[in-house]
Amino acid sequence: MSKSPFTPEFREMVSKLFLDGESSIELSKKYGVAAYTVRKWALRYKEQGIEAFAYHVGNKAYSLEFKQQCVELYLSGTLSIDEIVAKYCISANQVLWNWIKCYNETNLLKDYFPNREVYMAEARRKTTFEERKAIVKYCLSHERDYKGTASLYDVSYNQVYSWVRKYDATGEEGLYDKRGRHKTDDEVDELERLRRENKRLKRQLEENDMLVQLLKKVKEFEGM
Repeated sequence: MSKSPFTPEFREMVSKLFLDGESSIELSKKYGVAAYTVRKWALRYKEQGIEAFAYHVGNKAYSLEFKQQCVELYLSGTLSIDEIVAKYCISANQVLWNWIKCYNETNLLKDYFPNREVYMAEARRKTTFEERKAIVKYCLSHERDYKGTASLYDVSYNQVYSWVRKYDATGEEGLYDKRGRHKTDDEVDELERLRRENKRLKRQLEENDMLVQLLKKVKEFEGM
């Protein structure tokens, strides 16, 4: 998790003001923090105190049983995503949302114990073009979660990262198993550079649209 520009002490102060009765909208205007973020901080502070805002180096470990417990709490309607994340010190709402999506789509959750090997591992197995295409699309639709995608499809982090970069550059064509070197933008003519740029812009628009749809679904689930 990246380090927040707001100190733990600042977030504690804003949380206390909100819990003491000040409006999240007024606090948002006063301190330049989104109203939703104010409410989220306050939930975390209420459950964990200032420790909720401590910066931790590296990723947190989550067991299969822990993931299932959190997903079942949400699906049962017992707690909202914000409440579960605050209560159980999950690093971000998106992490829990990914577990829920994974559970609903594949009914498959795994233990997650982070270590350096996940980044340094060599290619685990050979893949087909269709597999690589599915892996890239899953990764892009899940906020470029390279680690989670690698774990789900039993491939390495480096494989996923490389395929996504190739897809960004040349689309599905880049996912074919080519032994030759792909020409860079500087090595092709102007027409080819424009064609590539057009593809990149189109993919960015598609990703933004997917993100909007995902956020809508999150709000719908939380409203339920």
